[in-house]
Amino acid sequence: MNHPWKPLFAILCVSLFLGSCRSSPPAPHESDSIPADKPNEQPADYVEIPPYLSDLPVSSFGEIWGYLVSGREETLKTHYPLSDVGYFGAEVDTYGKLTGVPDPKKIEGFPGRVHLVVISDSRALTHFVLEEGSQVRKQLIADLLEASRNFDGLQIDFELVPKNDGETFLSFLAELREGLGNKLFTIALPARMRTIQNDVYDYARIAPLVDRILVMAYDEHWSTSKPGPIASMEWCRSVAQHSLAVVGPEKLIMGLPFYGRTWGNVNTFRAFFFSGIERIKEENNVTDVSREDGIPTFTYEIPVTVTVYYEDDHSLSRRMEMYKGMGVQSIGFWSLGQESPTLWNILNLSE
Repeated sequence: MNHPWKPLFAILCVSLFLGSCRSSPPAPHESDSIPADKPNEQPADYVEIPPYLSDLPVSSFGEIWGYLVSGREETLKTHYPLSDVGYFGAEVDTYGKLTGVPDPKKIEGFPGRVHLVVISDSRALTHFVLEEGSQVRKQLIADLLEASRNFDGLQIDFELVPKNDGETFLSFLAELREGLGNKLFTIALPARMRTIQNDVYDYARIAPLVDRILVMAYDEHWSTSKPGPIASMEWCRSVAQHSLAVVGPEKLIMGLPFYGRTWGNVNTFRAFFFSGIERIKEENNVTDVSREDGIPTFTYEIPVTVTVYYEDDHSLSRRMEMYKGMGVQSIGFWSLGQESPTLWNILNLSE
């Protein structure tokens, strides 16, 4: 017997996965890493571009970054035209200590630069580790500099800096810049279409402290927003115009999404008062209520309409060509393994 709730359950599972780019990765396998002795060998799963995509131009950029999630090393292929890999992701734990630093030896066959990406995804925790003069901050900076020794660069991805911590965030970045020496220092920042007063992610103030700024030009619409593109063309154009004007093309990396999202017209994940449960029973003609160890439970079926927005070769090509025409020199993708496999045929690293 077919159950209408099964497709809904599957859709919701996919939505939950896509709703966060930082879902827990599967455990890495040594056999998935790039063989160090054959860095240029064409892999067996190389995908030729199909005829219906032959009209797409090949987009060339001076730098092409790809984000690689630790544990998914098999998603990085040696034929990809990538100049840089952001190896994701070490993080700051509850006590302000650096943890989860990936092992760059797992991708030592990659011929480009590899950057350690570090995240802090809690406002309270970020405030805690940024406090000037604290031993926690001093130790975190020391640990970041030490961990970066095995990489070509360090990238900070602190997406929840409290609004009153702008100055301490800048001083934190300045200390890292000084300690890193000649290593590439980069930062991932949220998309902006204009300068915002007292913005902790003030492009103009951060740019002098780093070598590159990756602007995360995605999640224009998100899991709890109304349905819409992850990154519409006009929104991306406005973000790129502002970024080019403030950051400049030499330091700017425009981020592009590989993923999509789903939205349902019914949200079933909610808590209810007793009266609300009784209303649901009445509205859906529920008459069969059973008990599990004394706890009442029932099921009912409802129709659901799901709206999907995603990226393919055509949309990515159009966005890349738009950026190229605007003077963008570098792009970066979140994240490897989420893309159409033929996308790499329409990309090229310029000399």
